[in-house]
Amino acid sequence: NMALTGVSTSVVDMSGDTTGLVIAKGTTAERDAISSPQAGMIRNNTETDKVEVYNGTAWRNLVEAGNAVPPLTVDYLVIAGGGAGGVIGGGGGAGGFRTSFGTGNINGGLTTVETSQNLTINTPYTLIVGAGGIATNTPGNSGPGGTSGSGGNSSFAGSTTVLCTGGGGGGNFNYGVGGSGGSGGGGSSRGNSIAGGSRVTTPVQGFNGGNNNTSTPYPAGGGGGAARAGGADTSAGSTSGGTALASSITGTPILYAGGGGGGYQSYYSGSVNVSGGGGGASDGVASDNATNAIANTGSGGGGGGFSTNLYYGKGGNGGSGVVILRYPSAYDINFQTGVGFISSTATLSATSEKVTTITAGSGTITFA
Repeated sequence: NMALTGVSTSVVDMSGDTTGLVIAKGTTAERDAISSPQAGMIRNNTETDKVEVYNGTAWRNLVEAGNAVPPLTVDYLVIAGGGAGGVIGGGGGAGGFRTSFGTGNINGGLTTVETSQNLTINTPYTLIVGAGGIATNTPGNSGPGGTSGSGGNSSFAGSTTVLCTGGGGGGNFNYGVGGSGGSGGGGSSRGNSIAGGSRVTTPVQGFNGGNNNTSTPYPAGGGGGAARAGGADTSAGSTSGGTALASSITGTPILYAGGGGGGYQSYYSGSVNVSGGGGGASDGVASDNATNAIANTGSGGGGGGFSTNLYYGKGGNGGSGVVILRYPSAYDINFQTGVGFISSTATLSATSEKVTTITAGSGTITFA
């Protein structure tokens, strides 16, 4: 038998027999500077306070209560860009809403919670965050009948492709029908029974836009939202957008994909128009020009209004989309190819999971 005593190096300390083995340690930068790591190599990361092992292709964290790395199961929330509101027109429809996390069934909203993605490390997955729709008509110009700008699509191509369609634009003044999309845009002010746009149903991503109302003061339809269709209220200025849907994938409930409120036309002498608002519950803003939707919620922009001085109010822009991924904290996301990625990552201590929120960009990501 042979015993080692008093042996101490920067790699291993074997001078004691009643404590424990001290392995190599250092920062992430020092780890990445190792030129030729070997499979099975282990070290302690002094920045993350975790033991890491090199599996032959990448460094992976060991987990407590054993050295098994959990499966790479990823939950997602994918929201497309919301549609823009129309000139004296309908509210923009919300961008499509798809998720594998939570109930997905709030206020009669989505009927399906989809399957989590089982992914593989070092495999590129395509990811796109859609932009919000831009209101194309300027104040002072009634424009032709039709639709305002629709939102951009968002997607996450994991083990299956999760594609969300951008929200439909609200119909412009003079008989514009609401555009179709993840949720439909509202029908325009003026005219008889102008229809709202239709939603995507395969799978369900939102709700239809509201029709306009033909009585004075001609309220336009609200854009559809993730949890309810756009309104077609007869009260001046109260044509509401469809209700947003809450998700707690980040650890905190946040509302996404609300429809834009519809604008309306007033012929009352000396009255002040109240336009439709932006996405969610912000309709009722005292302005001819509507408000823009909140960025990274996929909500629809408000419909513009019309005042007694023949001022044609511009619709609000739709809110940009977002992709949120929730996965075991043993893994990291690397952004590989593409342009414009903007992201942030938080660790949920209660569940030992990470949540990465991607608010812009397109390209590929990998997990390691």
